[in-house]
Amino acid sequence: MGPEDLKQLTSSLIQADNPNVLAGFDGSEDCGAYAIDKDQDHVVLSSVDFITPIVDDPYAYGCIAAANSLSDIFACGGRAISALNLFMWDRENVDLQAAKEILRGGLDKIKESQAVLLGGHTTSDIELKYGLSVTGMVSVEGLWRNNTARIGDMLVLCKPIGSGILSTALKAESLHDQSELVSVLSCLNFRASQVAKNYEIHACTDITGFGLVGHIFEMCKTTENPKGFDKTILLYTQEIPLFSCAIELVKDGFVPGGTYVNKQVFAPFVEVACDLQEESVFYDVQTSGGLVFALPAHQAKKLTDDLRQSGYEQANIIGEVLEARDKAVILG
Repeated sequence: MGPEDLKQLTSSLIQADNPNVLAGFDGSEDCGAYAIDKDQDHVVLSSVDFITPIVDDPYAYGCIAAANSLSDIFACGGRAISALNLFMWDRENVDLQAAKEILRGGLDKIKESQAVLLGGHTTSDIELKYGLSVTGMVSVEGLWRNNTARIGDMLVLCKPIGSGILSTALKAESLHDQSELVSVLSCLNFRASQVAKNYEIHACTDITGFGLVGHIFEMCKTTENPKGFDKTILLYTQEIPLFSCAIELVKDGFVPGGTYVNKQVFAPFVEVACDLQEESVFYDVQTSGGLVFALPAHQAKKLTDDLRQSGYEQANIIGEVLEARDKAVILG
């Protein structure tokens, strides 16, 4: 579902004020956050996600779907505690052994994140879908928001972008090697979150369905400014890590529909200040995308090095936070 459709769908959902709700669906946060004690020292994080198959191998699909579902907890600085399976089984086309492999992949990622599987819900469906409902915990001080970056911060991204493009090519049987896609998408953001806790993180989000530009725009948003944003983020387009064949595949026309929707919605808030090969890649819908951290400039290089040493080999500094300009995002 595109961002505008989602906005219209949820616009009428007005709930009563509750001081324990620290993050709800009204702020485009990655998780719901609810303080469970009067001092707000203990915060429960809640998130849910499921996806259709993005790769051919059932086990790999299970790993990717689970990693994608768990990511929101890590984007908020939390630790995953428990998960519930959400499995919509197309029994006509997916046999029992394949279904077991999907769930095995999901369980392995739950274990890797040091959470536990408590159960789940399964139903028959005409299209296969799998994901998790995840519960996490964090302290108030450790809760990362998505729109609290400060002027002068640098942005660090821990994974490459372009997965929507590759998965579109795969569906068209034009991606001849799935190994990079499977490796990156099944990689948890758990370790990246743990590494980043050693730094002064001012804001964080994960790059998923709205694409890089869309989620970067969310980091600029505010309701207190008539423009709708209170800062501008300059993206260093030459420094943004991409899947190895993403640009070539865009040139060949393998662009998912959601990417066009993202560009239509977010392009009015974007200034293009450089020559770009293929602008679409920066709007590309992502699955199990990387975390973006906003932190003081003098810490960004060290965080990048630590992330690379922790297995996020393509982690890189991708931008900086500026005073608000005419546009919220600059592609430079």
